[in-house]
Amino acid sequence: MGRLAQTDGLTEIQRDILATVRDFVDKEIIPVATELEHKDEYPTAIVEGMKQLGLFGLTIPEEFGGLGESLLTYALVVEEIARGWMSVSGIVNTHFIVAHMINAHGTQEQKEYFLPRMAAGEIRGAFSMSEPALGSDVAAISTKGVKDGDHYVLNGQKMWLTNGGTSTLVAVLCKTDEGGSTPYRNMTTFLIEKTAGFGPNPTVPGLTVPGKIEKMGYKGVDTTELVLQDVRIPADRVLGGVPGKGFYQMMDGVEVGRVNVAARGCGVARRAFELGISYAQQRTTFGKKIAEHQAIQFKLAEMATKVEAAHQMMVMAARKKDSGERNDLEAGMAKYLASEYCKEVVEDAFRIHGGYGFSKEYEIERLYREAPMLLIGEGTAEIQKMIVGRRLLEEYRLAD
Repeated sequence: MGRLAQTDGLTEIQRDILATVRDFVDKEIIPVATELEHKDEYPTAIVEGMKQLGLFGLTIPEEFGGLGESLLTYALVVEEIARGWMSVSGIVNTHFIVAHMINAHGTQEQKEYFLPRMAAGEIRGAFSMSEPALGSDVAAISTKGVKDGDHYVLNGQKMWLTNGGTSTLVAVLCKTDEGGSTPYRNMTTFLIEKTAGFGPNPTVPGLTVPGKIEKMGYKGVDTTELVLQDVRIPADRVLGGVPGKGFYQMMDGVEVGRVNVAARGCGVARRAFELGISYAQQRTTFGKKIAEHQAIQFKLAEMATKVEAAHQMMVMAARKKDSGERNDLEAGMAKYLASEYCKEVVEDAFRIHGGYGFSKEYEIERLYREAPMLLIGEGTAEIQKMIVGRRLLEEYRLAD
């Protein structure tokens, strides 16, 4: 491996984990990724391999059967997986967010019930906040949960669930009108167990996953809607056992998710750089390798600088969260920078490939379609800049 995107201060265990994942990516993901992606085929064998490596329990505490690793370790693992195929990193991301939310906010009973099976990959999680009409305006959710004895009755429609069909546990944000005077205190997260698959769910009456949403990229992993019609959920499946805390629980999940998306951007950008610098040393024009042309060297220099800058920003955001400090500023910066730089590095690698970059025979064609998803996942660039701007005003506010 080259000198780009190295991380100082890792433990021997962290280095061993990353070496194992890197080897898995090189042998089991990269050789089949483009074929599976073109077929929009779920990577069943790859997922089974990740289960055997313990990646679904990477951050789950050891007392619940996981490896108990940090957010930094997880982010670096995601970077390696996304370098192979971004869709695979999406399969573990929503699972990781739900596991994080249960570990951070769940009752002891919820932790003991869900986390051991999540660590083993027997239960796989999905995260459901968005709806067809609201985009980034979470306060405008309309999916509603109404208390009915010792149950809640849920009605509404959710959108953009990664792993919506293949998951067996969904954390769903609903409006409950129980928490307080503001919209943000009137949302509750429900933990819904279901059977994997599409159509009406055989084990949860009223719950339907209509089918996969066809996408430009980010194929293989299923992205779905979720329809709830009088779905009855026991009150003990309210995350944390207390209604009205859903918004803050979800935002905590999104915060670690933004570090994950930054890591994905770093991984895709690094792979695009690898493809670009390799092709530049193979292709000959005007009597010499195109890597010898100054214009291409300039482009490679810019690409490498962006790969390195995004990686270091992502590492800083992960370490900030691991330290127990608030990291919304750093996570927003990392997600914004990594996704924008990823788009630019992928486009430059595409340009280096010339006409061949437009051919499905070359891997860069797949990356070119995948990179745009990172611009909108876990909040657009505009949302990140709003978060960063508000936090900066807090930090640098003038004295009255």
